[in-house]
Amino acid sequence: MKKPHWRVRSSTYLIESEHLRIRSDEVELPNGAVISNYFVRESTGYVMVFALTSVREVIVLRQYRYGVDEVIVEFPAGSIDNDEDPLACAQRELAEETGYTAPRWEPLICVAAEPVRSNATMRAYLAFDAVPTHAPKLDLTEAIETYTVTLGQIRSMLRDGAFGALSCIAVAYAALDRLES
Repeated sequence: MKKPHWRVRSSTYLIESEHLRIRSDEVELPNGAVISNYFVRESTGYVMVFALTSVREVIVLRQYRYGVDEVIVEFPAGSIDNDEDPLACAQRELAEETGYTAPRWEPLICVAAEPVRSNATMRAYLAFDAVPTHAPKLDLTEAIETYTVTLGQIRSMLRDGAFGALSCIAVAYAALDRLES
């Protein structure tokens, strides 16, 4: 399919903060129709880490998420700071959220997080031989419990709907596929 040309007629930033940037575009479609207030959330993206210990247990988190007002199960993750290397961000987030560090890293997947209304990408990494090296250094808004599960338990968690975010499901399946091939 050839990419259609949407012409931006105007663009206005409605929110510009450290953690959120939203713009409203007026766009003209190839057929001449005009859409006002096409909202786009701009982002530097985020990373997620599927970290394995030396005995091939996976580091997972229980974390309170304000948006859904629930404690959910997920993998270590976080926003990429401006001009930050995504791998460095993944290493930082694993260390900050869990206190674990890992000597070996591989890129896993890079996908659009929400392509309809955002330019954000999620970059996921595999971390190998992770060990606890220090206490977690949580951000002000983070309430996290870290624990480990087996790869078999990850499969069960996928079947049971235990993960609280779609991105975690995608990363789990990608990691299991990579590790089994």
